[in-house]
Amino acid sequence: MKKPLHWISLLISLSFFYSCQEKTATKKHPNVIIILADDLGYGDIGAFNPESKIPTPHIDQLAQEGMSFTDAHTPSAVCTPTRYGLLTGRYNWRSKLKSGVLTGKSKALIEKERTTIADVMKNAGYHTAFIGKWHLGWNWGLQEGDSLRGEGWDAKDFEQLDFTKPVSHTPNDLGFDYAFGHSGSLDMAPYVYVENGKVTAIPDTVTVNTGKYSWWREGPTAPDFDHEQVTPNFFERSIQYIKDQSKQNQPFFLYLALPSPHTPILPTPEWQGKSGVAPYADFMLMIDDYVGQINQAIKKAGIEDNTLVIFTSDNGGSPAAGLDIMQAAGHYSSYIYRGHKADIYEGGHRVPFIAKWPSKIKPGVLSSQTICLTDLMATAAEIVAYDLKPNEGEDSFSLLKMLEGNDTEGIVREATVHHSINGSFAIRQGDWKLIMAKGSGGWSFPKPGDPAEEGLPEVQLYNLALDPGESQNLQDRYPEIVSDLKKLLIKYIQEGRSTPGLPQPNDEYSKPWPQISFIEE
Repeated sequence: MKKPLHWISLLISLSFFYSCQEKTATKKHPNVIIILADDLGYGDIGAFNPESKIPTPHIDQLAQEGMSFTDAHTPSAVCTPTRYGLLTGRYNWRSKLKSGVLTGKSKALIEKERTTIADVMKNAGYHTAFIGKWHLGWNWGLQEGDSLRGEGWDAKDFEQLDFTKPVSHTPNDLGFDYAFGHSGSLDMAPYVYVENGKVTAIPDTVTVNTGKYSWWREGPTAPDFDHEQVTPNFFERSIQYIKDQSKQNQPFFLYLALPSPHTPILPTPEWQGKSGVAPYADFMLMIDDYVGQINQAIKKAGIEDNTLVIFTSDNGGSPAAGLDIMQAAGHYSSYIYRGHKADIYEGGHRVPFIAKWPSKIKPGVLSSQTICLTDLMATAAEIVAYDLKPNEGEDSFSLLKMLEGNDTEGIVREATVHHSINGSFAIRQGDWKLIMAKGSGGWSFPKPGDPAEEGLPEVQLYNLALDPGESQNLQDRYPEIVSDLKKLLIKYIQEGRSTPGLPQPNDEYSKPWPQISFIEE
């Protein structure tokens, strides 16, 4: 029997109504934008360093409009491992990468089976996009066999790559609907863009730069890859993405992973010499201006109120930026903190962190709570009401209550583990920081293996409330604190997690792991 026409009309109307209701409900989730700078020091932003000689009015405005965290840390003092931790919510040293970084040729580090922050957002109905520097490895097409023939530090290492073949195990396989970027740091070949698993232009030349600050390693370069224009390109694509997605009835997640102000330091002509301090400072002026453009694009698109913007860095400032030149001009990239990029000291992993979300975060708020970039995973999960499984985000604590202003004084993390370029560990709990190394574990004095390390204590203990510059080792005065923190660090390592839950395995690793020899002591 045929249904009356008015019933058909009603069903169509109800279907349309509930369809709209579903889209509206999804849209209530905030858009999320993470801007990750590269080698940007804590003291390079005016909002965090009142004595900074680099004007950053647009990033400072972002801080004024949101919340600034003065005790934020990266999971590592260098690029690749921090990016791993941010995307997975898991400390990088649990992976097969125990020290150092990948190159532009390295195979994918994150397994396809591991849940990323992009997976969480995508499963919640978000459109997800990665734009920028990946530096977590992907699998290039090869001319023959499966041998990479070199690790990627030498120009001859790229002869085996076939750029006409698809690239596999890319960000698209790890939760991103759209992916556009390059494989490693901007000073690491090959110099090509990859968009959704395909090289955008086949390399037709080999380039190299030997400038003091503008240098990059020799390697194959595509005709559409202009080093100077890479940072502007990523910003401009991100701004266009924001404009386009703001018109859709779907929330979006954008991970803008900048290759800058890491070397090569390449401010475009209009910014060169503008700071009067150093090329790095000129570069920062340019980056600051682009961050302002993103902030304005969000406002013009009418999505500011329900868009969470996070601005931070992957580690501290690098000596390659000319830190000594800037210090002579009165600018300290690490502010009052010891060390810099690569180090286990605070200058290696304490970074600026700003969160803006007008509908939730009150403007101009400061938080001194210790947080880590691994916490973004659990924060995103709580925003979209996703329950992390036992093997997801093992080192991630949600910051949502703090962002909403409901728990600004509560302790989010029991403790935080730090890691240096050579794989040295430190653990921070409250005011106390225990370093399981004699020196910096990185590039500042005393470096690993330096004769100056001889005779130094095996560990270092600092009270950061009284000694933020880590100048007085108190390990001999507080042996009980050393013992307690060491036990907690060992527990975190052995249980495969630092969050409450079932113990999880760390990734299988057949080589010696000397940095955890303290477990056997």
